[in-house]
Amino acid sequence: MPRVNLTERYILGITSSSGQRIEVSDEATPGLAIRASGVSSRIWVMRYRRPDGRETRHRLGEYPTMSLRAARLEVGRLRDLIDKGGDPLRERQELKEQARSDSMATYGALLSAYWIACETGEWQPKRKIKRASTLNYERRLSARHVEPILSAMPLTTIKRATIKALLRAMVLNGIGAQTNRVQALIRQVFNFGISEELVEINPAMGFPTLHAPRPRRRIWKDDELRHLWRALAGQTQLRNRSGEPLYVSRGVGIALQLCILLLQRRKEVAGMDLCELDLDQAVWLIPAERMKGNRPHQVPLPPRSVALIREAIALTRLPADRTIGPVFPNPRLHTEPINAEALTRAMSRLRDGLGVENATVHDLRRTGSTALTSERLGVSPFIRSKVLGHETDAGGGASVSSVHYDANEYMPEKRRALRAWEDLLLHIVQKDRQPDAMPRRTGIITGMMFGLEPANDVALPPVLLSGR
Repeated sequence: MPRVNLTERYILGITSSSGQRIEVSDEATPGLAIRASGVSSRIWVMRYRRPDGRETRHRLGEYPTMSLRAARLEVGRLRDLIDKGGDPLRERQELKEQARSDSMATYGALLSAYWIACETGEWQPKRKIKRASTLNYERRLSARHVEPILSAMPLTTIKRATIKALLRAMVLNGIGAQTNRVQALIRQVFNFGISEELVEINPAMGFPTLHAPRPRRRIWKDDELRHLWRALAGQTQLRNRSGEPLYVSRGVGIALQLCILLLQRRKEVAGMDLCELDLDQAVWLIPAERMKGNRPHQVPLPPRSVALIREAIALTRLPADRTIGPVFPNPRLHTEPINAEALTRAMSRLRDGLGVENATVHDLRRTGSTALTSERLGVSPFIRSKVLGHETDAGGGASVSSVHYDANEYMPEKRRALRAWEDLLLHIVQKDRQPDAMPRRTGIITGMMFGLEPANDVALPPVLLSGR
């Protein structure tokens, strides 16, 4: 096992391309080590000898939720405990026992235990460790909507009516989808409490969600896409309602252009890393831990997207020979990618300047998806699902076959589909479009999915994307 003086930069550079687990010890802190598997999964562990002489590992937490400094401080605290005859594993068990015996344990105490169990991987309700981004989101929800009301309440006093009152107040304040997510979070916390024998019932269960979600249907129109693209490319200057110029950095502008071209989620684009890219082969491999479905996803890169990615890499002004690091670095911490919320905030400003209402970054993904299967491009819904990274579409066959017996990535079909969408998009944004001036293409995409080529060129029909 290698031993080095760990730094944040070194930790971010640890990768396991073979999928095998790598463990690196911290030379500055005896006993501390970080275990890496895949591209971004990194766990802090502490090696020590128990009072009976057995060597064991004690899981501390997940990086970057637990920073290098925090891990070193925790090891120092536990070393003091060991020197005094204590045992970290026994300490954790005693805390659990104490919580079980305390009839006046509060929701805040249960919540603290829940965070620790999630960070260390001890609590895995879906048989997988929660991502740091998921935990951070849950913490924000809890701090804003739950803890001010429930934190100090004894667990024995929290009833179903208590949870309903909290959720109803959120709905009355105009909070929609987050109401259901708060209910889900409280439900998870109490499920954890039941598993630890801290509570006997879950007061967040037994009643339906209070907010009825309505799926969005918004589609960007051709004119809106054209104006947005030109603003992102710096071809036009937008102004807000006060007449002041709107500014979006070129890096964020490129990220939004890639959201339009590649139809991937904003978080996936914002977190793009050099180690995921093979620009010579025009392929972007998103690792499983960054995908919503927790499965790796290969994205073929059409020519314009490759050019935009190269431009983004050049903007970072980092060594040209580096093979790992964010394509869109955080301006405050260059070793970390920008937050996906940066794209949302930029879109909000642009929307104001464009005079476009009720349109989001995710609506761009829906717009491209709709165009793919429309008569403009004729891509099959099955291939459209593969482009988007959806794994539930079985293409008319048995879902068990698709999930467990089909490892095919359908790269040629996905590449043709995204290239067709790029051609259509660039035609829309580069010209003052006339109904009879559509580009011509060789081969209907649905036929190309099966290797068929029609005898004659087929003109794209003059059908506009509508907002309906």
